[in-house]
Amino acid sequence: MANTKQAPKKKTSGTSGSAAGNGQLEKYFHDSLKDIYWAEKHLTKALPKMMKAATTPELQTAIENHLAQTEEHVSRLEQVFEMFGKSAQAKKCDAMEGLVKEGDSIVEETEDGSMTRDVGIIMAAQKVEHYEIATYGGLVTLARTMGMEDAAALLEKTLQEEKETDEALSEIAEGGINWEAEAEQ
Repeated sequence: MANTKQAPKKKTSGTSGSAAGNGQLEKYFHDSLKDIYWAEKHLTKALPKMMKAATTPELQTAIENHLAQTEEHVSRLEQVFEMFGKSAQAKKCDAMEGLVKEGDSIVEETEDGSMTRDVGIIMAAQKVEHYEIATYGGLVTLARTMGMEDAAALLEKTLQEEKETDEALSEIAEGGINWEAEAEQ
């Protein structure tokens, strides 16, 4: 028997950059924006500490580049808030707070100057990236659902950058840091 369910019709109102209404979905979207806005702003404070703790210049540079990107992500989120006629507002993100605390613990628990510390920093950073990828992926989909193509495009750009950062971190780890850490006593 064939599935007779039809896909919901796409909403065409609001594609010019103004939200269609103030329904539950838009409120959830706005709340999620506040959450990731706090998370990104929090990262701008945490990344310099990670960069300082990193052992290899390659990882330090990758973190420095991600810091610059994160500052751009904050700016894009502010643009998305504006598209919805809202002022940029942060709401504490418990997930990001926990991920940053975990990263701090890794630095405290690993030997300064060791490759093992860099392995830990990379893993902590990738956990952050995966959280951001999940969040931005959901926000892109919701923006499209609400007919906010301009907002979706901005969020999609950030989503792609988060994925690229995750891949770059994997390449750094697999390019030698993991093997050097394995050889440490």
